[in-house]
Amino acid sequence: MARKLKTYQTSLGFFEQAIAAPSMKAALEAWGADSNLFHQGAAKESSDPDIIAATMAKPGVVLKRPVGSDGPFGEHAELPKNLGEDGRKRAVPKSAGRKAAGGKTKKSSARSAKAADRKAAQAYERERQSRERAEAKEEAARQKERERRQRAVDKAQQTLDKAREEHTQRVAALRAEIERIETRLNAEDADWNEKHDRLKAELRCARD
Repeated sequence: MARKLKTYQTSLGFFEQAIAAPSMKAALEAWGADSNLFHQGAAKESSDPDIIAATMAKPGVVLKRPVGSDGPFGEHAELPKNLGEDGRKRAVPKSAGRKAAGGKTKKSSARSAKAADRKAAQAYERERQSRERAEAKEEAARQKERERRQRAVDKAQQTLDKAREEHTQRVAALRAEIERIETRLNAEDADWNEKHDRLKAELRCARD
């Protein structure tokens, strides 16, 4: 059974934020808060009928308005352009917002109220699932990019390792060749020394 939604409100940065959610925990998750704003006194359950009406119309969606504004909440909000001397937006009559919101009348039946709550809860669940799918899609894309980079790193490392191994083999072959040449040089020197001594002896004999 879907849980009844409540409207929660907080102020983060330049904006007030509101959402229709089944619990404070769900509201904190939707706001992306890394601490319990309710325990800190920075968030509360809203009792404003205009805010409740706006959030219930879009359950699970974070609505915003500039801090200090009495205007309606919406999915997109800009900082107020008509700021007063105290830096706050000039007050907007609440009656205007309430007219636009078109709140529930006292004549609404209990059955229709329950149906509206159920519809809002279902809409919230759809929005939550949509948000989770979007986050999962983004995470899959990030994972795919990480894997692509890792493959590139592995390929570059393999190329480097292969080049190093080939270089080592060439150096070893050259050193072996140098040793063979040195051995031949030493042998050639020994042969020459022996031949040189013999020829000198023959030369001396011829002179005598």
